[in-house]
Order: sequence, then structure tokens, then C-alpha cells
Amino acid sequence: MKYSLKILITVSLTLFLCSCKTKSNKQIIITPEQYHASVNKIIDIMIHDIFSPPVASRVFVYPNIAAYEILAQDNPKLLTLDKKLNQFTTIPKVNTTEGVNLKLAALIAHLEISKKLIFSEDKLDHYKDSLYTEWKKINKEEFTITKNYSDKVIGHITEWMNNDNYKETRTMPKFTVDMEDPSRWQPTPPSYMDGIEPHWNKIRPFLLDSASQFKPIPPPEFSLKKDSKFYQELLEVYNVSQEITKKGDNTEEIEIAQFWDCNPFVSVTRGHFMFATKKISPGAHWILISQIASKKTKSSLEETVNTYTKTSIAIADAFISCWDEKYRSNLIRPETLINQHIDPDWLPILQTPPFPEYVSGHSVVSGSASVVLTKLFGDNFAFNDTSEIPYGLPPRNFKSFYDASAEAALSRLYGGIHYRAAIDNGLDQGKSVGHFIANKLGL
Repeated sequence: MKYSLKILITVSLTLFLCSCKTKSNKQIIITPEQYHASVNKIIDIMIHDIFSPPVASRVFVYPNIAAYEILAQDNPKLLTLDKKLNQFTTIPKVNTTEGVNLKLAALIAHLEISKKLIFSEDKLDHYKDSLYTEWKKINKEEFTITKNYSDKVIGHITEWMNNDNYKETRTMPKFTVDMEDPSRWQPTPPSYMDGIEPHWNKIRPFLLDSASQFKPIPPPEFSLKKDSKFYQELLEVYNVSQEITKKGDNTEEIEIAQFWDCNPFVSVTRGHFMFATKKISPGAHWILISQIASKKTKSSLEETVNTYTKTSIAIADAFISCWDEKYRSNLIRPETLINQHIDPDWLPILQTPPFPEYVSGHSVVSGSASVVLTKLFGDNFAFNDTSEIPYGLPPRNFKSFYDASAEAALSRLYGGIHYRAAIDNGLDQGKSVGHFIANKLGL
């Protein structure tokens, strides 16, 4: 009896110790798919919150940088950005003896910094808390140690982020419309909104020396003389729109315009009611293209974060560069002039966004992102762009990132919201920004 009891106690103790050992040794695994899911969740919330395109670019870039810097400590292929990004200093270093899970820390940092940048925090909290609960079940000790370290990095990134002049621009005066000068931008229908983010050129760039570093050539001189270059570009917008409309609703030009619309706030009027339809921003579209490329190449977590980070930097600096020119040239939109001087009943295929015309934001951002992605994945990287499926639009196939950027730029002419110069010069400006960033990052 004593012998049997002794065996029972020994077996029970062994099982207990084994179970403890199994529990403590079980590691929390973080996959590229989980990081993609986090990015997609933030995009969904941003669509709900209706972030303007420039502000949306800021929401993407800081969380990705935080995740990148954490992972760079244990991956020689990821070179730290602390001596490259403007005013950025080294993040707190991990103590390798504490058992911190760097991949987990990177995802936590992405989630927590994203929370600081969105409005609907409750929507992210529900998602984030479900992940945290699951991770604690897998290995509470590892989660706690990792979360404590991640919090240090989050604090460091937040302090740097809070000094980029964004808060200061929130209290700067609204843009003043010059109604006396016929060349200057005026609010457009149907909402006649104020010009958004007129002080975005005061945001600290990430890699650019200044917002005006890649100032494009000026647009054609404003003139309503029929033989002037400016008037010819104005007439081109009108004629292209008329030709597209005559073909019917299912033309490729309309499909291209709608595919690259990416207007986060489109006002829709139904009788006495006005409401908004919500979509992704131009930056979000290129973030999703980054995701498509990462998935196609079956990139590791580190490679995935590398792609997101460097693309988001290219997008963010492109918006700063573009917005610097928009409110300098302050050029009137085609819709306003066509209604005033050519056809009072004309409507563009796309709704004109609320800021000056020159240069095209899609062109600048697409040009910059396409350069960085080409450096990362190579030229002639064919892909199927499924970004717009959630908005009822079929995917489009592209032979390369440059192919996609060229179509994104041209879509603004088809949409009736940009002149040719804004498209062509904007694409050149964006590629100049992209090449500068790629060189800075050693791509």
C-alpha cells in the first residue's frame, strides 16, 4: 500500500512538473498573416473615422517604424533607421536575457501606436484585447515581459511622433480662399468644403531635407485665351470626359477612374439628405499593394514589416512634398472653370476633392511608392490588385509597380479632376521623392 502510494505521488509530481515545463516553454508565435490582419484592422477603422489622405499617411508610418526598429535588433538585414530618420534616436534596447519575444513586441507596438493615432479607439480595443487574451493563455509570462519592453519602445516612438508639428497644425488658421484671383482654388460642389490640411508642409518629413526639396516645375501660366497651354489642358479635361461619357457606363476609362478614386469622403445627395460614402485613401491603396506583393512572395514577418515600413515612409514624405506645392501654386480645379466658361451643367466623373489642383496627389504618392516597391521586389513584378474588391470594384492586373502608378496618375484625367501637367509633373515629382528615399534607405 505504501509502495503504491509512493508510486502515485511520484507519477503525479512528474506529470505536474512536465505540465509546468510545457506551459512555460510554449512560445507565442507571430506570423506575417497576423501583422497583415493588424494593418487591415487599422485601415477599416481609418475608413470609418474618415481620415484625409495626408493624415492617413501619418497613421500608417509611425506604427510600422516602431515594429521595424524592434525587429531590426535581431535581424542584420534590417538596418536601423535611427541615424536616417529626421530627429529620430535609438529605441530602448532589449535585454536578451529577459526572454522578450521581439516579433510579439513588434506587433504589440504596431497596435498600441496605431491606437494613439485613430479616433475610434474602442473598435481597436476589442480586437487588441482579444489578441492579448489569447496570447496570455499561451504564455502569460512571455506576454507580460514582452509587453513591458514594448511599452518602453512605444513611449520612445510616441515622444518622437508628438514633436512632428502635427498638434500645432491643428490650431493653425483655415485656408483663406482668394475669390478675386480667377486662377486661385475655390471650394467645389457638392459640399464646398474648406481646403484640407493647408499647413501639411509644416509636418516634419521623415527622410526629406524639407517639404520643398522636390518642388516641381510650375504649372502652365493661367490663361483663358483659347490658344494658351493652360486653356488647352482645361479643354482636354472637358473633351476627354465627353468622349468617355458618350461610350456609356462600362468603359475602361470609367473603370480606371473609379478603381483609383480613393476618396475617403464622397458626398452623396438623396433628396433633402446628404451622406458620405467611405473608401480607402490613396496611401492605403498602396499599403494594400505592399501587402499583395508581400503575400505573393511569401515574405517572412521581418520582410513584411520591412516592406510596409519603407513604403509608408515613401507615402508619408510624398504627401508632405505634394501638399507643399498644392498650397503654393493654389491652382483652381477644372470643374470650377468648366462650369464658369465652357459648360455650366458639366460634372466630373469623380467628385473633386477639397484642396487645390496642382500637383496631383495620386501621381506624387503613386510615383514615390512605386519606386520603393520596385527596389524591394524588382521591376516587372506583375500582380493582381484586389484592393478595391470590398468597394464593389473588380481587381486589375498590372505588369509592374510603375505600370500601376502610371494608371493611377492617368485616372485623374479620366475622372475629370486634374489637368495633364498636374498628372505628368506630379508623377515625376513622386518618383524623385521615391528615388531619394530609396537611396537614403540603401535600397
